[in-house]
Amino acid sequence: MITDFLSKFFLARSTRWKSKEQICEWQQSSFVRLKKMTLTKSEFYFDYCDKDFSEFPVIDKSIHVANFNTINTRNLDWKVATDIALRSEKSRDFENYYRGFSVGLSTGTSGNKGIFVLSKRERIQWAGYVLGKMLPLDFRVHRIALILRSNSPLYESIGFSFFLRFQFFDPINGIATIIPDLESFKPTILIAPSSILDLLSQLKIKIYPVKIISVAEVLNEDQESRIENYFEVKVEQIYQCTEGFLAASCRFGNLHINEDLVIVEKQWIDKDRKRYSPIITDLNRTVQPVVRYLLDDVLIHDSKKCPCGSPMSRIGSIEGRCDDILRLYNGAAYKNIFPDFIRIAIICHCSEIVDYRVEQVQSNHLIIYLSPLNRVTKNGVLVGLAELWSELSVIPPKVRFRPLEPIEWMAKKRRVLRRWSED
Repeated sequence: MITDFLSKFFLARSTRWKSKEQICEWQQSSFVRLKKMTLTKSEFYFDYCDKDFSEFPVIDKSIHVANFNTINTRNLDWKVATDIALRSEKSRDFENYYRGFSVGLSTGTSGNKGIFVLSKRERIQWAGYVLGKMLPLDFRVHRIALILRSNSPLYESIGFSFFLRFQFFDPINGIATIIPDLESFKPTILIAPSSILDLLSQLKIKIYPVKIISVAEVLNEDQESRIENYFEVKVEQIYQCTEGFLAASCRFGNLHINEDLVIVEKQWIDKDRKRYSPIITDLNRTVQPVVRYLLDDVLIHDSKKCPCGSPMSRIGSIEGRCDDILRLYNGAAYKNIFPDFIRIAIICHCSEIVDYRVEQVQSNHLIIYLSPLNRVTKNGVLVGLAELWSELSVIPPKVRFRPLEPIEWMAKKRRVLRRWSED
């Protein structure tokens, strides 16, 4: 297993990639190997194995879930895997395995539960690559604190090395309950969702990490600023989902797709503004293959060359999910209102707003949750949105205000959400 760890560690550290063409050649050869070694063992993909990559079907979460039993290569059953994952969530014991494979429950918001199943080898390879990407280049013994909705053997795989100490902190009972242990642990590396990092900074926690990594949620600029100002450390990002480790920050803070691990195709949502949903193919998954899988995330492509010198594609920002895009009528058709438009309209017109959430509940009806909720903040929001509606030439929706209540600790934070569909 140490060979698997080291091979991915040094792949992540590699500076061999000099051009996009070289990366494409690597991806092509890796996909040929994936077909031969893995996809021939999958009932779902077997008939495609003599075809080119472009002929494989594009699937989404609902198709993947419905065909889990034939997609996986180990004859695993969806119901059994789901029962194990749910049992782990309820008991908070994440050491339950299915025939030796770790099973985790996705926290996605698209309606269906997602399950990810990994072998020990896949977990070790993941650990090697993550550490190769994110571990500081020094010789200290690092203490890694991970604060997430759930622990997993996947995450604990990074704690086996002699130069690391790893500890998972469970936030299920509230952040205040873990602060004493977190301060005692004195992490040098802190990994958590952006909302938790933000709260830790506001609570003035007494820890002094040399590296902070935001995961699992969209990192907003206001959060990023507060976190960096308090900890005096630049916030880096890992863009990872159930379907793969997709991207990581370079030393200049730019988010690069891990194109030596995954192939990412673009399904354009707004090509003029470079917004797209990624179609991903993981080149290493062997138990539960991920091939041409359409995510409902919204990314912004950045075509600028990075000063780090990497030819790997850049993500300008992660805007959220497709159902974070509001749909408002312009008199002839419904128009996309991207989360970034809403964010700028709100935060640029009232400095007193600490936090907010915008939900579209009907075609012409928004509910806006504000903290604090008062005359000044409401007026600031209304002015900003009125300018936005005019600029975009859409019919202004009705707006109701409510006080913003704290979200459940186990829920991902989403500031813009469309609960209505014109279908």
